[in-house]
Order: sequence, then structure tokens, then C-alpha cells
Amino acid sequence: MQSGPREIVTPFRSIPLEVPEGMKPNEFFNSAENLADLAHNNGLLKNPEGLLLYRKALGHSNLFDASIIYNTSQSILDPLGRPVRRTQVPENVKNVWNRMNQIVIDYMLERYPDPAQHLVLAGEASLDATWPLTSPGVPSIRMLHNHFMVFSKADLRDAPIADPHNPNLTDGGQHSLFQEYMREVYRDFISALDMKNLKPCPEGTCRIGLTGYPQGLPSWDITGGAASLKELRFWKDYDIILKGFIDFYRTFFSQVSTRNAPMPRDIYFPELVEEKLLFNNDFLMTAKMVRDRCIKDAKYANAIRWQPAFKQLIYRNDEGRLIVTISQNSIGNAITELLGVVVDRKPDAEAYARAEPELIRQLLEVRERLVEADLGEGIATPHWHAK
Repeated sequence: MQSGPREIVTPFRSIPLEVPEGMKPNEFFNSAENLADLAHNNGLLKNPEGLLLYRKALGHSNLFDASIIYNTSQSILDPLGRPVRRTQVPENVKNVWNRMNQIVIDYMLERYPDPAQHLVLAGEASLDATWPLTSPGVPSIRMLHNHFMVFSKADLRDAPIADPHNPNLTDGGQHSLFQEYMREVYRDFISALDMKNLKPCPEGTCRIGLTGYPQGLPSWDITGGAASLKELRFWKDYDIILKGFIDFYRTFFSQVSTRNAPMPRDIYFPELVEEKLLFNNDFLMTAKMVRDRCIKDAKYANAIRWQPAFKQLIYRNDEGRLIVTISQNSIGNAITELLGVVVDRKPDAEAYARAEPELIRQLLEVRERLVEADLGEGIATPHWHAK
């Protein structure tokens, strides 16, 4: 069986939303009006912390697909002022968020126990506030949300090989700026982070055999497996990875922006940044290369994401181990593409209707477990009851 990224087709039912005249779709999707519609038609559970579990109407997979969004649309009307990463979330909200994550992931692993048959993943992407709202491919909801999904490996095996030059696949590895020019600096910095429940994977050992992905990314084995997700220490380690990534990203692009810039404010690991980044010739030479090009190439400079943009996920590898990885983000790509899965969504109401009953049954089962754990209350929609 040839290994390579796969392109699968996922049918969906068109959303009956009318975008007001004079607005672009991604401007409307960030509005309080649209988020109210999302909860009304697809909401499953909500809680006082502002976390909303919902069905993905435009999903990646019709086998299992759900999201939790930190719905600040009613309390923060400025889309650019909303939290877009876990480090911006209040601790009491993050505690509930982590418990919800643990329960949903546990359900997926229980429902789909065989790693040879199903690819299970959960993760989130920052919706970088430096992206103009009108840019094509900008995420449609500018609020922190994560994804839970399952893919059939039989479907992936039968799917055609995706174009390896698809630009949405390149941010995950060998073509990215960090990997191409600062590979050793990046790995040395990330590997110096002190974690208890996560062990670095030897390069290439955690890939999905069917796709050959992730490529070139630092990855960590969750040493205690699914049981670790019930421990607060794991989620602290998960945040440490993100904080280390943010420190690296911010430090690098501050040097790109301004030669010999001081260390950015509010750095999480200042001693590591000073020792392993600000005194590293390869790191600073790469910053100079990017800075020089920005000065001469307007199109290149416009594509720079000056603030931290990332995708971080937990997935089950072929051996059944749970793995954490993180990548810089780019406009247009999906979190599934870190694992080499390109999703082509096609409007097909009949095909979606065939998959919908089983999908909804599972989502309501997950909701019941969350309600029992005092993590929210059910939402009634035209498609299901509140209980």
C-alpha cells in the first residue's frame, strides 16, 4: 500500500443561512447573529463558563465529528478581541474545558478501540488575530474552538493520494520556515521544556503509516495513555508545549520585525529564550533572511503571521499510543492535514442524511456523559431534545 496524504470526500447538507447584503461570508460567520444560529440549529450542550458543544454542520467526518467553542460572541463583540488560544482563557474555564476534552476523547477511544480500523484525533487551532477578516480562507469563526473526529482507515486506504504539493499540507513539516531553516534550533528549544507525562518521540516513529504524516514535527508520546488525560498534570504539560511554541514564535518574529529586538514581554520561559534563541547564530541569521525579504517583497511580507498561529492535537498512532504534536498554522489548511488527511466537502443532502442518525446518536451519548459530570446542560434544537 502506497503511503501518502489522502483526499477524501465528505458530504454535507447546505446551511440555510442568508448572508446580509454587503457582507462577506467570513465577516458574517464571526457575528453574534451567526453564533446564535449555530447554537439553535446545531448546539448540543452549553455551560455557565461559555463553552458550547455542537455538531459540525460543515464537518470533516460524518463518522464522528464535534467541536467545543468558547462562545464569547455575546460578551466580546469585537472579533479581534476574542480569545484565540488556551493561554488567553481564564483558569476556571480552562479547567472545565480540559475535563470536557478528556470525556469526549475517552468516548471516541471506547467507541473506536482498534487503531488499525480508525484514526482518532482531537485538537485545536489558533485563529490568529492578525488575519484580516476579509482574507480568503480565514477561519470562519474567530473564537477558540477545538475538534473531535474519527476517520475510517478503510476509507482512507480507498481514497486517492492527495497532491503532495497542496500548499495546505506544507505547514506541517519539511517546507515550513521553522523546519527548513531552524530545524535543530527549534527541536533543541522545544526538547528543553520540562514535562512529566510526555516523552519525545524519536523522529518518524509516530507517523500514520497510510499517510506518512505528521512530517518533520516534534511529537510526544503520552506515557500513561488515555488514563493520563484524567490527570491535571497532563493538561499542564499540554499547555507547556503550547507556551514553548508561543515563546519561539514570538521571539523569532520580533527579531524579523526589528533587528536585535529585546525579548518580548510576558515570555513564559525567559532563561531558555535567552540561552537557546537570542544567542543562537542560526536563529538570528534566519530572522535576518526573512526581514530582508519582507523589505523587498510586499506579497511575502503581507503573508507573514506576526502573532503566534498554531495547530495542536492529540491523535492515536498505528500502535495505539496517544501522541501530541504541534505545528505553525497557515491560512486555508485544516487540522486534519497535519496527519495527511485532505477533506473535500461536497454538498449532498441525501448522502449526509444516511450518516446523520448514527452520528447524532453518538453525539447525544457524549452529551449525556458531560451532563452527568456536571459539565453543562443539554440544548434542544429542531433535530433533538434537550435530554
